[in-house]
Amino acid sequence: MGIGEAEAFSERLKRELQALEAANVHAILENEPLIQEVLQGLESATNCVEDMDEWLCIFNVKLRHMREDIESIETRNNKLEMQSVNNKSLIEELDKLLERLHIPSEYASCLAGGSFDETRMHENIDACEWLADALRSLEVPNLDRTYAKMRSVREKRAELDKLKTTFVKRASEFMRNYFASLVDFMISDKNYFSQRGQLKRPDHADLRYKCRTYARLLQHMKSLDKNCLGPLRKAYCGSLNLLLRREAREFANELRASTKAPKIPTVWLDGSAASNQSANSAVDTSTVSEAYSKMLTVFIPLLVDESSFFANFMCFEVPLGGSSNDDSGITDIDDNDKAAGKKTADLEALNVSLCDLLDGIQEDFYAVVDWACKIDPLRCISMHGITERYISGQKADAAGFVRILLDDIENRISNQFSRFVDEACHQIERNERNVRQVGVLSYIPRFATLATRMEQYIQGQSRDLVDQAYTKFVTIMFVTLDKIAQADTKYADVLLLENYAAFQNSLYELANVVATLAKFYHQASESYEQACTRFISTIIYYQFERLFQFARRIEDLMCTITPEEIPFQLGLSKVDLRKVVKSSLSGVDKSITTMYKKLQKNLTSEELLPSLWDKCKKEFLDKYDSFAQLVAKIYPGENIPDVSQMRDLLASM
Repeated sequence: MGIGEAEAFSERLKRELQALEAANVHAILENEPLIQEVLQGLESATNCVEDMDEWLCIFNVKLRHMREDIESIETRNNKLEMQSVNNKSLIEELDKLLERLHIPSEYASCLAGGSFDETRMHENIDACEWLADALRSLEVPNLDRTYAKMRSVREKRAELDKLKTTFVKRASEFMRNYFASLVDFMISDKNYFSQRGQLKRPDHADLRYKCRTYARLLQHMKSLDKNCLGPLRKAYCGSLNLLLRREAREFANELRASTKAPKIPTVWLDGSAASNQSANSAVDTSTVSEAYSKMLTVFIPLLVDESSFFANFMCFEVPLGGSSNDDSGITDIDDNDKAAGKKTADLEALNVSLCDLLDGIQEDFYAVVDWACKIDPLRCISMHGITERYISGQKADAAGFVRILLDDIENRISNQFSRFVDEACHQIERNERNVRQVGVLSYIPRFATLATRMEQYIQGQSRDLVDQAYTKFVTIMFVTLDKIAQADTKYADVLLLENYAAFQNSLYELANVVATLAKFYHQASESYEQACTRFISTIIYYQFERLFQFARRIEDLMCTITPEEIPFQLGLSKVDLRKVVKSSLSGVDKSITTMYKKLQKNLTSEELLPSLWDKCKKEFLDKYDSFAQLVAKIYPGENIPDVSQMRDLLASM
């Protein structure tokens, strides 16, 4: 059979299989005993299998129970292991907490009763740093909130707070006594102050050096208790204020005693007083200004340095506007406080403390100012300039109270000078109550002398002060001059023009450089011209009243009627014209000479006569020219002396 006959092969196999199965069945049927034996064996095997199955079920139950027991044991074991780990971590945390809560004995003894001597200061600083760290470590968030509620933590925090309070109280009491002892030691030693014949510049270098020893302590005290520095600051200010005032008083007293300067009389502008103005102007009182300048030179930098040192030493968080005056040698504890923009919350408290520190010292500056003003009131001008220079050099920093002090001194100087100006104005006004006055009033040339001296004293910003005084002086002078002139109307214009001329002559040079005086110079010039015009008109009309009165009547009528009608008016006919011309211009040379003599008689200032006479001739010619034109227009056929003839006549006289 070949390979390709697969189906035939398959059929053959099936037939052989069926034949084999039939043979097997036949064989079995022939062997029945064997079959019975097999069946019994099968039944026995079945029973064994059933028993085995029952046993397996029992074992399965027992194994399941064992598995559950094992799982339970494993769970309990895991919990025990976790508990062991947690207990170990808890012990570690408790150890750390106990370490935080532990107070080293050396720190406890130092904080509770240690010495504050300079040699022990590093121990106090270390104890403060530990205490600050310990307090911070028991605060949230440095300490877990759960721990913060524990009784032991609360008790330990209370113990640390008590320790802090005890230390701060002890340190505050020590510092108060220390400040007082330092100042008492310096005050008890006269060598620290100015003495007779010896000006002593205050030197606080040693004082600051000793204070700097406790600078870090103060910063730690502030970090422990922000309110503890208030009483300390007040104690420091009170102690140092005594020292500063004593130094200023002794220095000012010796400064006045050692300065020799002649006293200048304060009567400058009183016409009744025979004061020697030239002698006054020649007296040199510069030593007075130099003494005042020395007072400022010594004490203003000292007060600025003390203010800046105090602000740093007493831990004020204020912007100091530069470190040129910061010699405290103090650095901040917390690096975060080194930010460029410092807080200004303490600025108000600092200003209050600086008032306590420096209050009262202004009295010694006032004493020097008052003393200088008594010697020479005009020295207020130079002192004002000196003070203004110091004010412009001060910044609005920790030394702000020094600026306030300088402002107060400047106001004092201004008030003293105002008193002098007011008194001088009263001296001017007293001229009004005198008897009839002629010529140049005494206060006119005296004011020029006074103004010249005032200009010599001007320094810096004192220009405004002097200009205000000029304004007040000259206003009163001119008002008083007008009142005196009104008291005697006959000679009023003469008095005015002579005095205004004297004012211009005496202040010509100053008016060229001083704007305020230039303004009054021009005012005097205008008033002078007006007085001259009135006076000259009076002189001319006195001598030629009929002539120019006739011309005035014509001018008045020309406003209402035609020129041709005027000759027919009453008193204005040609005959009337001839009478007026004859009476006024016959012997005109004598009339002009009389006019000159009257002008000369009324004037007391001979130097004004030539210029006034020239003005008088010019005014007369102008009036006569106007008269001649009216005559030519109204009376064309009438002959009067020609204007050129009159001009030649006046020129020859």
